[in-house]
Amino acid sequence: MLNLLPMRIIRKIRKSIISILALFYFSNAICQAPKDTAKAIDLSYGKKGFQLATKDNKFSLQLQSRLQFRFSSPFDTDPLTYDDFNQENQTTFKINRARLKVGGHAYEPWLSYYWEYELSQSNLLDFRIMVEKWKWMSFKAGQWKVEFTRERFISSGEQQMVERSLLNRYFTVDRQIGIEIYGHLKGRGIADFNYWLAALTGTGRGSTLNDDKNLMYFGRAQWNFLGRTLDFEGGDLEFHQKPAAIIALAAVTNRSPYTRFSQSGGGHLDGFEEENPGQYRVNQYNLETALMYRGFSWQSEWHHKCIIDKLNLNKTTTLMGYYVQAGYFFHTIADWFPKKLEVAGRHSLYRPDKNLTENLETESTLAFNWFFNGHKNKLTGEVSNFHFQDKTLPLQGGWRFRIQWDISF
Repeated sequence: MLNLLPMRIIRKIRKSIISILALFYFSNAICQAPKDTAKAIDLSYGKKGFQLATKDNKFSLQLQSRLQFRFSSPFDTDPLTYDDFNQENQTTFKINRARLKVGGHAYEPWLSYYWEYELSQSNLLDFRIMVEKWKWMSFKAGQWKVEFTRERFISSGEQQMVERSLLNRYFTVDRQIGIEIYGHLKGRGIADFNYWLAALTGTGRGSTLNDDKNLMYFGRAQWNFLGRTLDFEGGDLEFHQKPAAIIALAAVTNRSPYTRFSQSGGGHLDGFEEENPGQYRVNQYNLETALMYRGFSWQSEWHHKCIIDKLNLNKTTTLMGYYVQAGYFFHTIADWFPKKLEVAGRHSLYRPDKNLTENLETESTLAFNWFFNGHKNKLTGEVSNFHFQDKTLPLQGGWRFRIQWDISF
């Protein structure tokens, strides 16, 4: 029977059996351990999953898994070209994400670690060590999602929509390997700031080597002008009794073969298929706002990206785009409205070349979230309308429907 299955499936079955046996062995070892040793470890369950921690709080380990099931019609991914609107319908049902998350601290509570693995694609997404002894200055080393945009940095399991906006493909810096210094400068009243400064390889997830001597440099300054910070999370599930808001400016400069990044690593945008070492100097910045208050949430981003082709007479292309997004729990003003239901909307616009007037893409999305247990167990349904403009072709558009169940345990 096994001979009829692809080797990839067989390997996954073997890995699963080995993991189950290892977990059984570990559990049995704890049960058979001397009583004094067993008492030294606490086992609990919280927002970060199952947790093992020593009595003296010197060591802890958190284990959590997440599954994301998605149905979409007539297509799933955002249209990238004019021809995408003319393709045949491709209704899909899939496990879009399957994640294993492991974190905790070692030796001291302020020396923490985290790694995350994508099981469906066999990708190691995150691995990092954080030194967070002081709030005003912390250190990080490893691989992680760079804090360039709020939308991208928010976990895919804590978004308001089924997926991020169409801007994400073109402007995200995504995951990089490097080092970072960051902190929270808490002053009186409006003198409340966060900052991030990083030096990175600039060649994407899983790439430990740079293509030349040029690193990626990143900086973000965030003003918490109401004196309260905001977590990187979609929707006001905490129901802030006092408004919390931010204004942030982030910038990145990098020289590499790549003009875009994703979970897969470095890649290219349309029109930049050449990928020679050090070919592209990419300078980009993002102006960002966010607000949460009594069930209402708002966030926006305005992006500007300049691509300079160093091997072709410094040819320069400028991209720009923005999105605005808001959500609200209407039960705060109408008792008959379900408390677990949030309504959210988003509008985004992307211009592939700022110098071309009739050349843009737009997306408008309306979403409904039903929270069984916050972001840890929620159902999201959304409908989107897309428009694709090209001065040589008539305006093209289309609709898409998606529904998604995201659960962590």
